[in-house]
Amino acid sequence: MTGTHQVLHENDVTAELPLDRGPYEHLVAAVLAWTVGVDALPSRDCEQLALQLTGHAHEVASDVRRPAEALPRSSGRRALADLVLAEADQALGAPLEGTVRCVQQRAQVVRSLYARLDRLTGTYSETPMTVPPP
Repeated sequence: MTGTHQVLHENDVTAELPLDRGPYEHLVAAVLAWTVGVDALPSRDCEQLALQLTGHAHEVASDVRRPAEALPRSSGRRALADLVLAEADQALGAPLEGTVRCVQQRAQVVRSLYARLDRLTGTYSETPMTVPPP
């Protein structure tokens, strides 16, 4: 049996699709609202949440890079975007841990990246990510 197939890389699929921001905004808000002593979450659940937020943060970082790189190097907006991206790269480069602290750190990265993206694209809102009503 002979046939052909095409390898489709994730970047090929997501490059043209907008991010589904809403669910991640709700997740980020909920994670950041956790109290410091949250012990009810098993380590494996924390690892999965951190992994999910890490993947999304990388996608948002790509969305921040595109408009930032279009700005002149002397632009203050570009400098701030570069700073946020550098901080995100550093935070996302840390090993994943099965802790609430790690999940909250990744959620903070996503929130910072979305805030910078909004400012770069002119969609800035005064409303921070908040926990949705039940």
